[in-house]
Amino acid sequence: MKEERFFKLLSIQDIQEIAILGQQLNPSLGIGDARDYLIQMFEFQSYQCFGLYIGQQLVGIASGWITVRLYSGKQLELDNVIIDSEMQSKGLGKFFFNSIKNWAKANKCSTIELNTYVKNARSHKFYFSLGYSILGFHFQKYI
Repeated sequence: MKEERFFKLLSIQDIQEIAILGQQLNPSLGIGDARDYLIQMFEFQSYQCFGLYIGQQLVGIASGWITVRLYSGKQLELDNVIIDSEMQSKGLGKFFFNSIKNWAKANKCSTIELNTYVKNARSHKFYFSLGYSILGFHFQKYI
């Protein structure tokens, strides 16, 4: 029997599992730092953490931030998106993003935006297949 896949909102109680998956996206990030960052993220009222499970195993995460932008209105901005490397290319990403889209619609968001690493061409192909388009560049400066 195939185990059920399901979507759910994660909480601060799920930090250990979230941090472990987060390290797949950011291998140089220590588990302690990941937990510390997640604690801080959960303190923001606009922060949501989405989880994808197969049975009892967390296999996907995405951070979500509700924001309002002049060019788009109320939006869900995603980052830290990862499907466990051993579970990719099995249709889970499409299921996960459809669940996130339904959550965003239910929370009256007009758009979903996301960041992905420039060198992650595989993710670009995936997002294009879901109808996302590139709007601009995301810049960063350490201070």
